[in-house]
Amino acid sequence: MLINLSNHPSNDWGREQTNAALYFIHTKDISFPEINPAATEVEIIELAEKYLSKCLNLFKEYNDYNNSITKRDYNHAVHIQGEFTFVYALVNLLKAEGIKCVASTSERKIIKEKDGSKTLIFNFVQFREYI
Repeated sequence: MLINLSNHPSNDWGREQTNAALYFIHTKDISFPEINPAATEVEIIELAEKYLSKCLNLFKEYNDYNNSITKRDYNHAVHIQGEFTFVYALVNLLKAEGIKCVASTSERKIIKEKDGSKTLIFNFVQFREYI
């Protein structure tokens, strides 16, 4: 299972990203939390621990539902993108549990309009593992 922990629900993904996610069989969305810019490091760690628990519980529920497959026998990962310090904290916690974490990579295309405005288009390329 792929847990999508971002501000981009999987039902809004393009065909390429949706197809790439099929590697994980099932995708479950979790909304990325609102991160207070005044939050302390301790608050970020506490929030990351809360989301670690959410992710582990989702994997456990999924495994229990699918005949008790262990996380080592199944392609589990968390697709995580958002506020940098929270992502860093949670990725470290997840990796300590043996959970793969991935980010989406994309090609950025800039279209300059006649009026001087710019349109940005992002084309999904791949899921890249946090290393």
